[in-house]
Amino acid sequence: MIIGILQTGHLPAEISDREGEYSDMFARLLGGRGFEFRVFNVVDMEFPPGPEAADGWLITGSKHGAYEDLPWIAPLEDLIRAIRDAGMPLVGICFGHQIIAQALGGKVVKFPGGWALGLRRYRIGEQEVALHAWHQDQVVELPEGATVLGSNDFTENAVLAIGPRILTVQPHPEFERPVIEGLIEHRGGAIDPTLVKAAADSLGGADHNALLGRWMGDVLSGAPATRVPEALATGADA
Repeated sequence: MIIGILQTGHLPAEISDREGEYSDMFARLLGGRGFEFRVFNVVDMEFPPGPEAADGWLITGSKHGAYEDLPWIAPLEDLIRAIRDAGMPLVGICFGHQIIAQALGGKVVKFPGGWALGLRRYRIGEQEVALHAWHQDQVVELPEGATVLGSNDFTENAVLAIGPRILTVQPHPEFERPVIEGLIEHRGGAIDPTLVKAAADSLGGADHNALLGRWMGDVLSGAPATRVPEALATGADA
């Protein structure tokens, strides 16, 4: 099964040289399922010919805002709608979560409450999970057909199912601790130092990346986006 990764940003070289790009992190997270990955750097105007170029699609994070006037935003939104109309699986993470919501009629803003940084806790089903976050933008109005599956007090629309085949997640299940540490070092200078310190202090705990990765892999393999894994739905040991 071919999974097309639509890469919408590049990490600082100091991070990517050590941890890989977004696409490498997703390949590790989704490994062991027999997926073949094809990467399209849409941030550099490298687009697939259409939805048929893969069996399922994943949109990465980015330093850019979905609302920015950039030459690749509109064609990416067109592609998102084409993937939706073709009934193909689609997963979006962070920026991917936001651009999918925007393309399908939702609204994304630079959140007036500020940044979410570091290891944060979210309620999904009956389970509280810990995932790494690095964002200021948020989805504040849902697209038609969206169901909120995960949230916390700061990020109300943290995990969405949009129709039967689209799953979007605001935090980063592909990020391990060294990535957040690298972002703190190389992109944290423009953020409130108090928030940056709190983010650094949060990084000692365990995360639930593997559990979210299994959910993402299930959706990309054709499972309904609203089918929350049993460990989340029941609160069983993740």
